[in-house]
Amino acid sequence: MDMATDNDELDTSTGRGLYGSELRRARKAAGKTIVGVADDLNMSKTHLCDIERATRVPPPGFSERVDHYFGTGDFFVRHWPAARREMHPDKYRMFMERAAKAILIAEYAGHTVPGLLQTEEYAYALIRASKPRATDAEVENLVSARMSRQERLTESNPPILWAILDEAVIRRPVGGPDVMRAQLAALLPQMDTARTTIQILPFAHGAHPGLGGSLTLLTLPKQDRFAYLEGSDSGALIEDPEDVEERQRTYDLLRAYALSPKESVAMIEAAIDQYASWPPARSRAS
Repeated sequence: MDMATDNDELDTSTGRGLYGSELRRARKAAGKTIVGVADDLNMSKTHLCDIERATRVPPPGFSERVDHYFGTGDFFVRHWPAARREMHPDKYRMFMERAAKAILIAEYAGHTVPGLLQTEEYAYALIRASKPRATDAEVENLVSARMSRQERLTESNPPILWAILDEAVIRRPVGGPDVMRAQLAALLPQMDTARTTIQILPFAHGAHPGLGGSLTLLTLPKQDRFAYLEGSDSGALIEDPEDVEERQRTYDLLRAYALSPKESVAMIEAAIDQYASWPPARSRAS
């Protein structure tokens, strides 16, 4: 039985859409199923299906193999550069789908605590501030969705999580001093465990390649790797292996510049003490 891609409509005006559409056309012209081609090319049917649906970039070497397999000359080799550099239009949804399957998540957070590590009060304050026109019900729904994603960290086989937080993350009083004290205290048990590592990149280091945004690196079970760059109002899902490797090198530098987990604990504990001396802010319920 073939997969449901045959009924999908692709936009062939895009590089990835044209590539996927022509791959499907070549497969059907040869009388092949997704499963049959995937077996012949020694790859997963899901991966091949995603390429046909234009939801995943073709990997290096794939184009040469399918040109030889279908006898299409160098068609796919010629169209691969356009497909590999093109961003998927629904990049955030694609990122979340991949993050839900990742076995390793490496994050650099330049401004706020990453969603997987946020307390509910912190998440509420952050979402309320970022969406001032949202209703209370809309904000509550967004908070609930964010909290539900944290269930991955308590599964029987959770992903490994490595988080580097810019010092700005612990200095910006999101929600006020009480919310920040609780949020920072919630980080302490996860600073250096078998599955989680958290480091602080201090102001004292000065400029570094992560300034201006946040970076997430995902490794999936079959070692597929992706990167996601996020700014204040935009995001980019990176799928090309060379580009992902470049972001990995950036992350490695940030990790080298950061304090050790033990030193990071000391900085967070000092920040908690400082917040204790602040006057209390209005509570969420007030």
